[in-house]
Amino acid sequence: MSGSLIMVGVSGGVDSSVAALLLKRQGRRVAGLFMKNWEDDGRLGECDADRDRLDALRVCAALDLPFHTRNFSSEYWNQVFTHFLAEYRAGRTPNPDVLCNREIKFRTFLDQAHELGADKIATGHYARVDEADGRYRLLRGRDDNKDQSYFLYTLGQAQLAATEFPVGELPKPQVRELAREAGLVTHAKKDSTGICFIGERDFREFLAQYIPAQAGEIVTPEGVAVGEHQGVMYYTLGQRQGLGIGGRRDADSQPWYVVGKDVATRRLIVAQGNSNQWLDSCRLRADEASWTAGVAPADGLRCTARTRYRQADQTCTLEFAGTGLNVHFDEAQRAVTPGQSVVFYTGEECLGGAVIAATDAPYGGLSAQG
Repeated sequence: MSGSLIMVGVSGGVDSSVAALLLKRQGRRVAGLFMKNWEDDGRLGECDADRDRLDALRVCAALDLPFHTRNFSSEYWNQVFTHFLAEYRAGRTPNPDVLCNREIKFRTFLDQAHELGADKIATGHYARVDEADGRYRLLRGRDDNKDQSYFLYTLGQAQLAATEFPVGELPKPQVRELAREAGLVTHAKKDSTGICFIGERDFREFLAQYIPAQAGEIVTPEGVAVGEHQGVMYYTLGQRQGLGIGGRRDADSQPWYVVGKDVATRRLIVAQGNSNQWLDSCRLRADEASWTAGVAPADGLRCTARTRYRQADQTCTLEFAGTGLNVHFDEAQRAVTPGQSVVFYTGEECLGGAVIAATDAPYGGLSAQG
């Protein structure tokens, strides 16, 4: 075994375990680094960080890899969590996984790997990188059901050049089988879901520890009060569950959906029906654009986009305006949510993305001329 060192971000999950396994089998010089990104004070129950660290250590021991651990909790708090709270206070629904990838996994971790002597890093993300004519491309993972390029759109040329995604070519069942055959303790471990620092805990209870809940009215678009809520921050556009307003005598049996939020008046706006027009939009405004090529594509580009993870690709046109961009969709989109990301593709390549600021839905904040 010789050559430059590659540092694997071992999370204690099966995907990063198999990433390390595959690199080891290639005869590479491999080490593992476990990142602790959250300090839990125990108020809401124990987090799984200690168990995950132990699983990561066991995997590295089984593969005879050097094991490192670093605490990035301070960086995570300052660069990810404070933004998360600010977005919720403003009534938006943020995506902390995107920011965590940009600020922690592909900046802080990459810097730390370099300090430990590694030339490159690897993670268990389901994505791929290739290079042609000196330009690196971020590609979708082969497993469409697990593709994570949506969360990686902020990676630029420097990050892509220094990163490998060993499991990006594989379907998830094969990843688990490889781990089982190698006797890795993570082979049957449940995939992590939800926001990393919340884990299996109740989201409302967690958020209330940092942002005091402010109750208010639930109203229809016509202004008719139909209930009360404990805080608009707890709801997202298109949400159906947990509204507590079903079975009203003055309404039919169709389900209710969140269609808007008014933070100033603490009003949560809801409407009935799966096909109500209050959630539909054909255009959005986005800011904080990031392009994997390092430069923006041509104005008027025709491509596809996703406004949420695992959404089917939607055909659109990009129009650059000032520091932001407008995205015009060929067909109306459902429940496009400010604070989330819109991510752009041409075929299998992820071009980049931006943060959704407003839409032309009735409560989307984007005027007909905006």
